Amino acid sequence: MPGAWKGSWSSEAVVPLLERAGLTVHALSLTGLRPDDDNATIASANLDTHTDDVVRHLDRHRITGATLVGHRYAGMVIAAAADRADGRISRLVHVDAYVPRDGDSCWSSTNERFREVFAAGAAATGYAVRPPDGGHTRRRPHPLAPFLQTIRLTGTLAQVPRREFIYCTGREDRTPFAELRTRLRADPEWQVHDLPSGHDAMHEAPEAAAALLLGE
Repeated sequence: MPGAWKGSWSSEAVVPLLERAGLTVHALSLTGLRPDDDNATIASANLDTHTDDVVRHLDRHRITGATLVGHRYAGMVIAAAADRADGRISRLVHVDAYVPRDGDSCWSSTNERFREVFAAGAAATGYAVRPPDGGHTRRRPHPLAPFLQTIRLTGTLAQVPRREFIYCTGREDRTPFAELRTRLRADPEWQVHDLPSGHDAMHEAPEAAAALLLGE
């Protein structure tokens, strides 16, 4: 699952590496981030919508024993989806991503710098957050509501057998995930990996990212 402002294209460098290793890979674009989504679709999408995207995909393709991979914002999505997936998830991998607890939101979990990015980016419409300057040209405005909605977790998430966090070490001065890495390192139910890459590891270090996803 892609991070904020991105679609399935964000994993295009990693997917072939995983498929070459024999895996079946499903790269999703979430509602409001697809090229043909109109303003009404963007305005109505929230975290529940994105969770439904994932669960419906699992249902449609009759997927069990799945690994859910989420980048940045999508850590919220894969956590919510795993909580609702009735035991069909065997592994969660949060790639420089939020790892929420019940009642958290992306807004509450991030730092002040990114709250300012969200607020400034939504000023023009009130419902869509424009991408920050300087990133990939294929990024699209991201629905605001998924950043603000609190997550509701029942405890099912804790039954996922493997839970992993990949911390990208290449931007120590700006990351909102340093405290999260410290917390998860102290939790025996989590495995934490450090990846020497900038935040966009799927593009900046695809071979290293794929190796971690393959368990190498």
